Amino acid sequence: MKRGFFTIMAAQFFSSLADNALFVAAVQLLRSAQAPEWQQAALVPMFALFYVVLAPFVGAYADAFPKGKVMLMSNGIKIVGCLLMLFGSHPLMAYAVVGLGAAAYSPAKYGILTELLPASQLVKANGWIEGLTIASIILGVLLGGQLVGPHIAPYLLSFELPLLDTGIDTPPEAAICMLIFVYLAAAWFNTRIPLTGVEMRPLPVRLISLLPDFWSCNMRLWGDRLGQISLATTTLFWGVSGNLRYIVLAWAALALGYSVTQASSLVGVVAVGTAIGAVVASLRMRLDMATRVIPLGIAMGLLVIVLNVISNVWVAAPFLVLLGGLGGFLVVPMNALLQHRGHNLMGAGRSIAVQNFNEQTCILVLGGLYSLSTGMGVSAFVAISAFGVLVAGCMWLIKRWHARNCREHGAEVDHLLDIARNDNMHG
Repeated sequence: MKRGFFTIMAAQFFSSLADNALFVAAVQLLRSAQAPEWQQAALVPMFALFYVVLAPFVGAYADAFPKGKVMLMSNGIKIVGCLLMLFGSHPLMAYAVVGLGAAAYSPAKYGILTELLPASQLVKANGWIEGLTIASIILGVLLGGQLVGPHIAPYLLSFELPLLDTGIDTPPEAAICMLIFVYLAAAWFNTRIPLTGVEMRPLPVRLISLLPDFWSCNMRLWGDRLGQISLATTTLFWGVSGNLRYIVLAWAALALGYSVTQASSLVGVVAVGTAIGAVVASLRMRLDMATRVIPLGIAMGLLVIVLNVISNVWVAAPFLVLLGGLGGFLVVPMNALLQHRGHNLMGAGRSIAVQNFNEQTCILVLGGLYSLSTGMGVSAFVAISAFGVLVAGCMWLIKRWHARNCREHGAEVDHLLDIARNDNMHG
């Protein structure tokens, strides 16, 4: 890997660590305020909101400036969101601001990989970044759970600054305050990211002109015989996975009687499996082999439904590792293939913005439906069954879609696979 790759990995780790710990702290902040259940579920779609709204602009912005600087500014926005959450704003609104920072961060984080590395290293690099991101999810949810838990929270609250009343007097507030320092660590690593030497694409004078350009990029990726399959798969995967993070917390409270601190460890268990699957995929898969993993998505959806009959943590833990492992092995090669096609078709930043728009729209829609159903009294068990059926059914449709492409447009698909194969060998 080239110089600077591991600096990017460190910056991504700390930023994602804080994002996931903050999610747990925000859930606990709402529970402490006795907010209704639907507001806790709404944290997920609120985080996705700016991914969708700003998608036409953040990709072009990431392509117009050095991506290390874009990542630095994005972490600054996340810190502003934390401060808003601490000092009076509604947690849902403040968490949406953190999502704004994440929306700007993502095209730069993934786009810099295609600028820094050859195509032959993209699957391996995605294995690294997904594996490390998953590790940050594991440690982040565990960190968040412990920061609001009965052991660490009293110790944090015992700190007093002389001559200054911060107004921080609850465990989730103390946790959010500590997470600001984690974001600052990520920002420091952002300043160490080297320039890639890739020519910047200037922003247009009239930003509104980015809307038709973004729509054109979106249609171009959906029209590509391999891009459409990888985009459909990653959109569905992240749409469901983004919401399962909260659903597992709700399921653990119902099935196992767990608190937020205890349930956060189970979210981490899913992430352990995903990390294992991501690493194995990065070692064994190539770009031209990516579509072979589609059946794993069907199996993953069916396994999600089995979660409803599990009520013992010793059964749940290995099961969640298996579930996460299938997801990790599925998403890494598909993500790499999508980046490869997007980079060839329109440039790194724009392709990642298109990817984020579709994935976060899926998170927003599914999260909104889950939040609405929660407000209407639907249990986590019913939601898990619905999510499982949705994943299995949609992945089966994607499998048939790819088979039809191979049957009706075989020459085009083979040509695109040859490009991926050659780039993988000689990139």
